[in-house]
Amino acid sequence: MNHTNNKNILQPIIHLIAWGLVFALPFLIFGNDKDFDIWDKMLHHAVVISSLLLVFYLNYFLLIEKVLFERKIGKFLLYNFLVIVITGAAVHFWQEATMPPMPPGKDAFHYSFTIGLFFMFRDMLTLVVVAGLSLAIKMTGKWYITEAERQEEEKERTEAELKNLRQQLNPHFLFNTLNNIYALIAISPEKAQESMLELSKLLRYVLYENTGNFVPVERELNFIHNYVELMRIRLTPDVDVKININVTEVDKTVAPLLFITLIENAFKHGISSSGKSFIYINIYQDKNRQLNCTIRNSYFPKDNSDQSGSGIGLENLRRRLEILYPHKHILRTEKEGDTFIAELILPLHQINEL
Repeated sequence: MNHTNNKNILQPIIHLIAWGLVFALPFLIFGNDKDFDIWDKMLHHAVVISSLLLVFYLNYFLLIEKVLFERKIGKFLLYNFLVIVITGAAVHFWQEATMPPMPPGKDAFHYSFTIGLFFMFRDMLTLVVVAGLSLAIKMTGKWYITEAERQEEEKERTEAELKNLRQQLNPHFLFNTLNNIYALIAISPEKAQESMLELSKLLRYVLYENTGNFVPVERELNFIHNYVELMRIRLTPDVDVKININVTEVDKTVAPLLFITLIENAFKHGISSSGKSFIYINIYQDKNRQLNCTIRNSYFPKDNSDQSGSGIGLENLRRRLEILYPHKHILRTEKEGDTFIAELILPLHQINEL
């Protein structure tokens, strides 16, 4: 809104300065000439400038907006032709009437007529250029407005899509976590109760503390750490879970709930109910000052009957990365024997960069 108001104020100022320079230019060039009658020339120059203003603003405020933009190109050209011919002829005949008489001679009429036609053609050509300039400025302004509106619509569409993706992610996260707690109830009601308390902290972050597109890194890392500790409650000693967090610039920002999708998948597919398994999570700031999350876990893929999560997490993650970090992120997943490796690298942002 402030940008639009500033533009509305600046535009007439630019017009005034530009036309002021056009009016003043002959006086700046010839003002010191002793043969230059400033008052007489000012009158003639004012008439010429008035004709330029008429053609320019008749196009700028009326013909371009009401005729050309309504796709009436033929009428637009016809109206401009009539305006330019009538205005150019009127200015020429006025100048002819106010000019000093030609010296007598047999060729005086021929000379006057020929020179008059030349100057009339020149004046009309100038008016054509002025009309073209008005059109160019108006079209540029319209393009600027259209482009600004397109970018605003694109921004609103992207914001709506991100909001929708977050709304998809929240119940997905809750569903997966409640599944884990439900399984824990049969094993240890006390641990299940402890898990519910931890879950309430996580949900506060998921539902209320990450409503923006970016959050402080420290807050996101705390959420990840709390989630891992919540998952650890239900694990047996046969599962080795290690998490290492080494990030120095915690005052910077990152998009929320991106790494958690990969960590959820590690707990979903990396734990065996019958043997030893492991999940190693390493989150650190690399030499390029990027945030790197590398997860290595044993790999026990679920069978087709397991519909928990329904695969929405990774699809959601990829789309959010495309929107929030276009061409600025690295997401890699690979399988090495019985080990699954997932890596996500993101740039960190200063708060004032957003």
